[in-house]
Amino acid sequence: MDTLDLARWQFAITTVYHFFFVPVTISLVAITAGLQTAWYRTGKEKYLRLTKFYGKLFLINIAMGVVTGLVQEFQFGMNWSDYSRFVGDVFGAPLALEGLLAFFLESTFIGLWIFGWERLPKLVHLGCIWMVVLGTQLSAYFILAANSWMQNPVGFRYNASRGRAELTDLGAVLTNKVVLVTYPHTIFAAFMVGGAFVAGVALWHLIRRPLVDKDVFRSALKIGASVVLVASVGVAISGDLQGKVMTEVQPMKMAAAEALYATEKPASFSVFTVGTLDGSKEIFSIKLPYLLSFLATGHFNGEVKGINSLQDAYEQLYGPGSYKPNIPLTYWTFRLMIGVGMLSAAVALWLLWTTRRGRAPAHWLIWLAAPLPLLPLIANTFGWIFTETGRQPWLVFGLLPTASGVSPSTTSGEVITSLVGFTLLYGVLAVVETKLMLRTIRGGLAGTDDPPETSPDRPDKPLSFAY
Repeated sequence: MDTLDLARWQFAITTVYHFFFVPVTISLVAITAGLQTAWYRTGKEKYLRLTKFYGKLFLINIAMGVVTGLVQEFQFGMNWSDYSRFVGDVFGAPLALEGLLAFFLESTFIGLWIFGWERLPKLVHLGCIWMVVLGTQLSAYFILAANSWMQNPVGFRYNASRGRAELTDLGAVLTNKVVLVTYPHTIFAAFMVGGAFVAGVALWHLIRRPLVDKDVFRSALKIGASVVLVASVGVAISGDLQGKVMTEVQPMKMAAAEALYATEKPASFSVFTVGTLDGSKEIFSIKLPYLLSFLATGHFNGEVKGINSLQDAYEQLYGPGSYKPNIPLTYWTFRLMIGVGMLSAAVALWLLWTTRRGRAPAHWLIWLAAPLPLLPLIANTFGWIFTETGRQPWLVFGLLPTASGVSPSTTSGEVITSLVGFTLLYGVLAVVETKLMLRTIRGGLAGTDDPPETSPDRPDKPLSFAY
C-alpha cells in the first residue's frame, strides 16, 4: 500500500476506536443527570446510588475518550497537512467554539460535580452535571457542523491563489442542512448505546446477584430499555429526514447505499443484493417496490439517480476519473447500521416484556448482558463508516479529492511506524478500559447516605472525592 492507503487505514482505525467512547459519553452523562434529578426530586436513595454507580462508569469512559480524541488532531498534521490547510480557515471557527466553549463547560463542571458532593448545595451540584450535559451536546454539534461541511460545503469562498477554502459565513456553516439532520440522528443513536449500556449492566446484576439490590437494578433495567426504545424512534425519524437531505446533496452516496446502477422512477429499496466483486453491477436482488423513492424524495413515484448516470455527470463536471465509492462496503454498512439498530430496539422491547409486573429475568438471559450494549454501538460504527466511505473519493465533497489531502512529505515508513504505535497503544488502552469497567460493574452499588448540604458555618470543609 502507498502512503495514501496507509494514511486512510490509520485514520479509519483511530477514528472508529475513538468513536466507541463518544456515544457512551454523550448519553451516559445525560442519563446520570436524569438519575440525579430523580433523586433530588423524590429523595429516594436508589436514584442516588444509581447516580454514583453509573456516574463512575461515565467518568472512566470520558477519560478514555479524551485521550483517544487527541490522536485525531495529531493525525491532521502528520498525515493530512494539505487537507488541514484547505479546510483550516473554515474549521477554525466551529472547532474553536468546541474547545473554548463546549470543552470548557465539560472540564470545569465535571470537576465541580466530582468533588462537590459534600461541598455544594444539592441544587447547585445538580446544575453542575447538567452543565456537563450541555457541554457534551455543544461539543457534538460543533464537531458535526465541521463534518457536515465536508459533506455539503457552504458559507465559504475558494481562494485559488492560496489553494484553500476561506470562511465567509459562520452562520451558514452552523445551520448547514446536513448538520441540522445529522445532529439529532447522531444524538438519538448515542442514547440507544447509553440506554443499552445501563440496561445491560442492570440485567447482569439481576441474574448473577438476584438478591442484591434487586429493586434498584430493576429500575435501572426499565430506564435503560425505555431509553433505547424512545431513542430508536428518534433514530428512525431523523434517519428518514437525513436520507432525503443526503439524496439532495450527495446523490452518489444514496445510489451506492442501494447499489442502484440505473436511474429508476419509481425506485425500489434493496433488501438484499449480490453484485460482482468489484461492485460494478448487480447479479441478484430482493427489492421492496416504491420504498426507495419515498425514502429518498418523500414521494413514492420520485426519481432516484443511478450510479452510472451520476458517474457520467460527475465526469463532465469534475473531469475524468472514478467518482464511485466502494459499492459493497457502502451497501452493506448501510444495511448493517439499520439491521443491528432495529435488533437493539427489539431486544430492549423484549426485555421490558419478559420482566414486566415484577417478573425476574430468566437465567439464560445473562447471555444478553454483554451483547446488549454492543448492538447499538456496532450500529453506530457502521453508520459512521457508511457516512465517510460513501463520500469517497472526496474529502470535501466536490472540492477536495482524498488523494489531494495527504501530506506530500510523509513517507510510507513514517505512517507505518505511527500506525503500529497507535494500534499497540490502543490495544493497551482497551485492556485498561475493559478492566476498569468490569471491576466497577462487578463492584455493584455502594451503600451511601444522602450527602449533607453545606452549611454557611462550615466554609473550611475540604473538597472530597465522591467515589
